[in-house]
Amino acid sequence: MQKNGNSTGDVISEVSAYIAGGTEAELPAEVTKKAKCHILDTLAAIVSGSHLIPGQLAMKYIKNQGGKKEAQVAASNVVTSAINAALANGMMAHADETDDSHTKTLVHAGSAIVPAALAMSEREGADGGSFLKSVVVGYDVGCRVILALGRDHLLKGAGATPGIGGCFGAASAAAALSGVKEDAIRYVLSYAVQQASGVNCWMRDMEHVLKAFVFGGMPARNGVTAATMVQSGFSGIWDSFSGEHNFFDAFSTEPNLQLLTEGLGHDFEIMFTDLKKFSVGYPIQAALDGLLKLMARYRLRAKDVKSVIARLPQPGVHTINNRSMPDINLQHILAVTLMDGTLTFETAHSFERMSDPSVLELRKQIQLVEEPELTAEKRTRQAVIEVITKEGAQLREHGISRGTVENPMTTEEIEEKSRELMTPVLGKKRSEKLIKTIWSLERVKNMRELRPLLSLPSRKGAPQ
Repeated sequence: MQKNGNSTGDVISEVSAYIAGGTEAELPAEVTKKAKCHILDTLAAIVSGSHLIPGQLAMKYIKNQGGKKEAQVAASNVVTSAINAALANGMMAHADETDDSHTKTLVHAGSAIVPAALAMSEREGADGGSFLKSVVVGYDVGCRVILALGRDHLLKGAGATPGIGGCFGAASAAAALSGVKEDAIRYVLSYAVQQASGVNCWMRDMEHVLKAFVFGGMPARNGVTAATMVQSGFSGIWDSFSGEHNFFDAFSTEPNLQLLTEGLGHDFEIMFTDLKKFSVGYPIQAALDGLLKLMARYRLRAKDVKSVIARLPQPGVHTINNRSMPDINLQHILAVTLMDGTLTFETAHSFERMSDPSVLELRKQIQLVEEPELTAEKRTRQAVIEVITKEGAQLREHGISRGTVENPMTTEEIEEKSRELMTPVLGKKRSEKLIKTIWSLERVKNMRELRPLLSLPSRKGAPQ
């Protein structure tokens, strides 16, 4: 294999070697457990997302594409090419505000990497352990690429970190499963470079369709595309990370490539990735946590409340302020939670409730305020909730997002969330068996064994 005349810098050598050995590496027990949590959480997001508009459109599109039967579109009986399956499952994974997020980079790693790894695992007939390890590799490379570029630099230029980081994460996971040699992985990375994309105009998307594509579908598809092309013999650039017109110079004025390899193989980025307890936008999580604590402590309901102030740090405030979609509208989510005493997936996505006169009236009493003191702190997943009751009591609670590294969810909570999301689609028996299978992924000899669990139940007996 020729070296194309470009630099063979240590950075791309180290990254390629890490990817090549990824499915053989021994992982610490806590990393394996955390990976299983994120895999289960992402599969639950995919299944529940199959019934939302982005998921339905993705499935409709893929059904018309045909393709060699290599991998399954979840929550369906469609088996298509690995590239097509990755696109559909990626869009389903972020059809909603349910999937995970790497706080330091804002990469929604699971929605891109898990669909890519799942599709490639099915294509290659990989075992469950290799699948899991490839996911860990994807989180490491995808998130580190954004760290090396500089998250804030990308955001200033309107670059979508999920699309860019997700592409490298998906390509790395797929490459780890592809069987291509270490040198050829350099070529996979060069095709990831050419496909890395995403512009933050997705924020103007009113139906979450473009956002689902940018965050999940596009990077998952592009990653599998990069790996399978090189697997088929495509050559590329020996070192796209350095030399003339390289990736990092194109995307950043002050890249720090040391962050791409520092601690690689020892400090696992999946350990610094947050889960969500609730299927709503991330900035709402902490506010909802604080409100539910007050409701439980004082038995508060809508009839008791005169006004609510939600104080949040600046990042993300504009994305949840009286938005037109229920699951990213803070005022709406807090209002229906007060009225119902809890929040379900169905309630969080009900457009009908958004036009309910009683909900609209309560929303007028809920104010969102940017809090400078919280903005100054490094921890962004927090909020302060202040409630004044009709009797004049002034209540205050500090909310912290459940599922963050600082405030992790238990495995029982992750299971509970997954059941709520999957059971209405797959039925109780399939959902329970899928949960058990993920906790024992090392025993899965071929990832195609998951197909019956991710398929729709037979109409005669559904749901089971």
